Amino acid sequence: MNSHRFSELTSDQQAVYRHLHDAFFYHRHNDFWKEQALTKLTPLVQASRMLACGEDLGMIPECVPEVMNRLHILSLEIQRMPKRMGVRFENLNAIPYLSVCTTSTHDLAPLRAWWSEDPEATAHYYRQMLWKPGVTPTECTPEIAREILAQHLASPAMWVILPWQDWMAVDALLRNPNPGTERINQPSNPRHYWRYRMHLTLETLMESEPLKVTIRELIRRSGRS
Repeated sequence: MNSHRFSELTSDQQAVYRHLHDAFFYHRHNDFWKEQALTKLTPLVQASRMLACGEDLGMIPECVPEVMNRLHILSLEIQRMPKRMGVRFENLNAIPYLSVCTTSTHDLAPLRAWWSEDPEATAHYYRQMLWKPGVTPTECTPEIAREILAQHLASPAMWVILPWQDWMAVDALLRNPNPGTERINQPSNPRHYWRYRMHLTLETLMESEPLKVTIRELIRRSGRS
């Protein structure tokens, strides 16, 4: 609706097209998707004691939250992908208990890469989410990474599952020297897919006492186990 052709329509014509757009995407199929979801998902979640989580991100039918609540399917909560209109970053203290909270997913840039993607967004996050004064650092330092992870761990979510790249961001010696290589998948780029490999060996990680101490301390302070 931002095209040149659309701008040439009269205001009445634009209103009709907007109505058709909203009716199709947000209302017309809502009852259908709700019925289908309850029919297909109910036996799936009842088939085992598995705890199900739904990837309810992006543009989804209006019925999704209701269906997930009825079936006790955990939602996926990502601070930089808020589900409320007009909100830049989600308030982690307000996310539901029946959820999985994380810093990023396989389709998103890990913390350090995201930090350098949009300086304006990063500055807003630095001031409003971390409550930091002064100039925003150009990179996500280990101290910043630890604070971000601590906030996520302190959220009311039932589960906090963080990507390994973001765990390693808290250690200045072990973190990847090139954060741009840590992204697993970029959906908009067909040539960028599932090629992430950890730059360290498992033996090196097992010998890293400082990292293990930091992770244990972050978890201990959050009250999680």
